[in-house]
Amino acid sequence: MNTANNIDWIERNDRLCKTYVFKNFSDALLFMGQSAKAIDELNHHPEWTNIYNKVEVKLCTHDIGNKISSLDYQLVKILDQNYSQFV
Repeated sequence: MNTANNIDWIERNDRLCKTYVFKNFSDALLFMGQSAKAIDELNHHPEWTNIYNKVEVKLCTHDIGNKISSLDYQLVKILDQNYSQFV
């Protein structure tokens, strides 16, 4: 799947996966914080981790047996759109 920043999401083990890379730790945390409101409004929360300037994201829908659903693709758009302001 192509995204706004030209880095593809990878489908692995019934999850959509991507690592976002930022200039620094502060930008990585800012991205997570800015994404939180839209994530809560969608009521579909990612599995994500932050190590220094990277945020690793894994998406699946638990309610359907940990498979990829339309909610995951909606969240992909939200995250990629939020990330676009950092590149």
